[in-house]
This record gives sequence, structure tokens and C-alpha cells, in this order.
Amino acid sequence: MATTSAHVSGIAGRYATALFELAQEENALAQVEGDLDTLQAALNESADLRDLTTSPVYSREDQQSGMRALASAMGLGNTVTNTLALMASRRRLFVLEDVIKGVKALAADARGEITAEVTSAKALTKAQSEALAKTLKASVGQDVAINSTVDESIIGGLIVKVGSRMIDTSIRSKLAAMQNAMKEVG
Repeated sequence: MATTSAHVSGIAGRYATALFELAQEENALAQVEGDLDTLQAALNESADLRDLTTSPVYSREDQQSGMRALASAMGLGNTVTNTLALMASRRRLFVLEDVIKGVKALAADARGEITAEVTSAKALTKAQSEALAKTLKASVGQDVAINSTVDESIIGGLIVKVGSRMIDTSIRSKLAAMQNAMKEVG
């Protein structure tokens, strides 16, 4: 069993650890990470897929056949396909996004990288992600993998979480600070 310092726990942690270790044993970690990136993109784009993974209305069989069909259509490898089918059979698809994050964290840790959770008002370009990773590497002294999400409510700027540190340069937080300052004056 692999020992890593990446923190994954609970149901999602157990599935993430099992999937990570299986991928390592099969020397297929890069393929599994690619499959999980593809799956995460599909989850981000499809409300129906998110509903299939989280709604208790769907039966185990519906979830299982839906995930197998999706995996086949997306060309996902056997390791990820079988994990999805197992999670569906045990009604654990509701933790799928946490499993994806957990596997990515374990893989990054195995490569000596640290993961930065980055929230932006619009999707970062590849050049922006690379520049941010380079800047963060200079700050933390390790290679940095960027896990980015989009939240339009921050209006602009970034929220960056690296380990226990958080840097919030979002316009939303600046406006909230300005509003608090104005309350104190008046």
C-alpha cells in the first residue's frame, strides 16, 4: 500500500486511494489522470451527468449502465470504467468529484508537486496557468499543479489556496472589505 502525505479521507478518500494504487500497479497513472480530467470536464459541462451522479431517484442499475455507456462513449480506460461501475453499484457516485480531486492530489504528491486550488471569474488560459504555476513554485519551493475552477461571482481576480495558505485577490472580497470600512466610518 502506498504511503503519501496527501490528505484524502472518508468514502471519497478510500476510493481515491484504491484507484490511485491500482493505477500505479498497472503503470497507468497518466492514463487514469487523463481519464479523470475528461470525466471532470464532462461533469462541469453537463447538469444531467451531475444529476445522474447525485440524485437518489436513479437506481443502481440506471447509474451503472449510464456510467458504463458514458465511459465507453468517452473512451475511458478499464480502470476508471470499472471504478465508476463499482461506485454506481454501491451508490457512491455522489462522491465522484471528491474522488477525482483525491486521485489528483495523490498523483501530484507522488510526483513531488503541491496542488493549488485556483478560483477565477473566467477560465484561465494555458499561458496564464503556466505563469501562475511558475510564480507559485517560486513562492512555495515545489512544483505546483493548478486545479482551477470558475466562479463568476468573484467578479475578477483570483482566489488561490496552496496547502493551508489562501490568497484572495478577488474583486468581491475587495468590495466587501471596502463596504466594511465604510460601515465603520459612518
